[in-house]
Amino acid sequence: MRTSPLALAVIGCLFSSAAFAHAHLRAETPSANAAGPAPTQLTLTFSESLELGLSGAILKSSDGASVKTRDASLDPNSDKTLVVPLTSKLASGEFTVEWHALSKDGHSTRGTYQFKVVP
Repeated sequence: MRTSPLALAVIGCLFSSAAFAHAHLRAETPSANAAGPAPTQLTLTFSESLELGLSGAILKSSDGASVKTRDASLDPNSDKTLVVPLTSKLASGEFTVEWHALSKDGHSTRGTYQFKVVP
């Protein structure tokens, strides 16, 4: 039995969209590689809706020490945006954000980016 080209195209689209259904980081504040004033929170916006209990971020200073943050939450206007409040003002220096995200469809992603706090 021979499958029509149209049927193959439809099947290909179904499988390709499933392969791309991961929560990829689309925007962050402070921005990756930015240099600016100390933020009061980290904001990470993803391509998919997130499972809050299995998504989060760790902030580390240039010496690798973890910086204390409050519990992450989802932005009330978008379940694609993770908000991580900071507990105190950051000193000048370089920082690394290590994030992990689980999309509502069950796919996990993780990554890192850096920013710099300048006086």
